[in-house]
Amino acid sequence: MRSVIDISELTTAEIDSLVATACDIIENPAKYSEKCKGKKLATLFYEPSTRTRLSFEAAMLNLGGHVLGFPSETVSS
Repeated sequence: MRSVIDISELTTAEIDSLVATACDIIENPAKYSEKCKGKKLATLFYEPSTRTRLSFEAAMLNLGGHVLGFPSETVSS
């Protein structure tokens, strides 16, 4: 697995694969309910966005993982 900062770093085939996987998750959520079991997601958003933060956290929880978050960028150096 690699880090991706910009969508232009992905090939068309990789984007198609991501979209297909997203569609499968929507259609078969139970199939993915434990995919992130034992994994942690750390979130730190530099712009305040409750909706974005909660969306990321809800997605991780729906996949069976855990979330570590910062309340805002002011609490981290």
